[in-house]
Amino acid sequence: MGAELLGPDQAQPDDVVLAWEGRDVIAVRLPQLSDSLDHILAALERRHGMPLADLDRKAKQSVVRTLEARGAFSVRHGVETVAGALGVSRFTVYNYLNREHTAKGE
Repeated sequence: MGAELLGPDQAQPDDVVLAWEGRDVIAVRLPQLSDSLDHILAALERRHGMPLADLDRKAKQSVVRTLEARGAFSVRHGVETVAGALGVSRFTVYNYLNREHTAKGE
């Protein structure tokens, strides 16, 4: 997900410091959520073996479901970022999301 490993002495207040047997051994700097979304989109492209924009409609809907499960749409401009990666409009992404919620009876 793009995290960075650092020595515990390099940790900043927002980093996660991991300890072993009472001794700080490593710090993990987590990426900003927007950076994580880019990593997730790149991983999905690798999984599908092609740009997400080249997928058919059903595969794009599946990608949107996966991204929703991973919290992609809680990121500021998440819908716009996903729409750009899929080569569709924001309206289409919202339709995919609404279709999924309707199917679940939400």
